[in-house]
Amino acid sequence: MNKRSSAIALGLAIVAVLVLYSTTYTVNYHEIAIHNRFGKPAGVERTAGLHFKMPFFIDSVTKIDRRKQFVESPLVQTSTRDGLQVMVQAYLFWQVKDSDEAAQAFATSYPGLLDEASRSLEQTLSGAVKAVAGFTFDELVGPNAKLAEAEKAILAGVAGQTKVGVEPIAVGLSQVVLPQKTTVSVLSRMSEVQNTLAKLEGAKATSQAEALKSQASSQADTIRAFATQWASRIENKGNAEATVYYEKMKEHADLATFLAWIDAMKAGLRGSTTYVGDTSQAPFHLFNLNSRVDKNGIPQPPEAAKSPAKPSTAAAGGEAGQ
Repeated sequence: MNKRSSAIALGLAIVAVLVLYSTTYTVNYHEIAIHNRFGKPAGVERTAGLHFKMPFFIDSVTKIDRRKQFVESPLVQTSTRDGLQVMVQAYLFWQVKDSDEAAQAFATSYPGLLDEASRSLEQTLSGAVKAVAGFTFDELVGPNAKLAEAEKAILAGVAGQTKVGVEPIAVGLSQVVLPQKTTVSVLSRMSEVQNTLAKLEGAKATSQAEALKSQASSQADTIRAFATQWASRIENKGNAEATVYYEKMKEHADLATFLAWIDAMKAGLRGSTTYVGDTSQAPFHLFNLNSRVDKNGIPQPPEAAKSPAKPSTAAAGGEAGQ
């Protein structure tokens, strides 16, 4: 009897657990539960916690995650408005619409729920990214890019093709790249543009250099003309002042000649000098103490009209100017 009673009690416990399991369900804070009765919608439960339902084949519950979902498209090749082939990849944030009718329609449209909806939206997003064909390459890449407008165009394309119950939230472009062949073509075109710009800059630099040379030459000519004119003025002034001294020197020609002899000897006997030579020639006749003197007491060289006297030699040493 005891064994039989234990088996019955265990069976009743199992039945009770099964009945309890089949008549209750839980809803998480981020979920909504669609309640179906005999396969037809019977309401939506949004309150988190434990809830009751009719068992087994009478009632069924489908839970849907209300959080934002992420979908990313593969790289899709398309052309831009300026004729360049580009590879574009985009991502999409979406969620199930919040109304009860939308949630029930979503469960009907996508029996596989989020997984099936994500696969369908990935295909939809792949077709919608071709909206970038309305933009030039510079409007997709670079400091003047209009990415926000391109993403709005893609989002509008996705929203126009989604089924009831799906709410597209935001679209972003994750990649905009050039195919290999297009990249080579673009780089070649950029190289040609750079070469053209380099030639223009070279021509501009040459023109500026020639202008600077011309300006410098003109300024140099002006400076030389001014210097020549100024030198001519100085020379004329010097000649005028020299004329005054020359006239004075003509009044005392003997003295001027004597002073010139003294200057010549100072220049010739500069420093420690030893002289050996003819003392009958000016100005070295001054070494000859037997030289003739004029009425002013200035030694004079022998006169050329007289027969030349026997040359004498003299030696002088010491510091010039002594």
